[in-house]
Amino acid sequence: MLLIDGDMQLNLSLSLFDEDQVLAFAQSEKNLYEGLKRQDDLSGYIVHSEYEGLDLIPSSTLMSSIEYELFTKWQREFILRKCLTQIKESGAYDYILIDAPPTLGGWVMNILCASDEIIIPVESTPWGLFGLGNMFEFLEEVRQITPDLKLGGIVITKVDTRKSYFKQTLETLKSLEDVPVFDTYIRVDSGIEWIRPKCALDGRQASMEIELKTTKGKTASYADARAEICLLDGHQMIAKEEVQS
Repeated sequence: MLLIDGDMQLNLSLSLFDEDQVLAFAQSEKNLYEGLKRQDDLSGYIVHSEYEGLDLIPSSTLMSSIEYELFTKWQREFILRKCLTQIKESGAYDYILIDAPPTLGGWVMNILCASDEIIIPVESTPWGLFGLGNMFEFLEEVRQITPDLKLGGIVITKVDTRKSYFKQTLETLKSLEDVPVFDTYIRVDSGIEWIRPKCALDGRQASMEIELKTTKGKTASYADARAEICLLDGHQMIAKEEVQS
């Protein structure tokens, strides 16, 4: 599986590598931002993680300006698709998962135009469903360009089964027509321990070391589901591309 970190917050990269290595990726010439700017084949930007069969194209804090970089490009909505062509045609990966930022702009449209399916995480909180309608409207706009894009499903995150919000969120989502909802959900896990910030990225962001403990059962902890949904929070979206070998 290939993971692509499309968010300037670097959360996906930090889930696979330590902060010093992620910062080195972000400052190098081999990250997603540099590849898109040059419109390169992204095969040369792949790094191997310590997990067998799990590779990454790391992000950069400069992804905050990717909209500007793409604005004047010819067929800008399809630049990522073009950069991924050789990887897809190689058949090296069964799946490509792209971590998209929690925005609805031109960069996310670029990600969706390169994808076959989209998975939308929705928080099990009073605010979790806010903005979901805007996402659906955005998807319809994207489908005017790429009509084959499918909604792979919605996954509910930050679940606390003791709260009524989870039941309300689940009932609301299940009532939507033609909107698949994953049976597996990601709960709030007391086994997640936040430790002091280790370093600052780009002078503004501080990431945290996280200790994860796996759990068993129907529900999935963040550690259990990391490969499937890339540790995304809130209204971030994941675009999933199935590679046909």
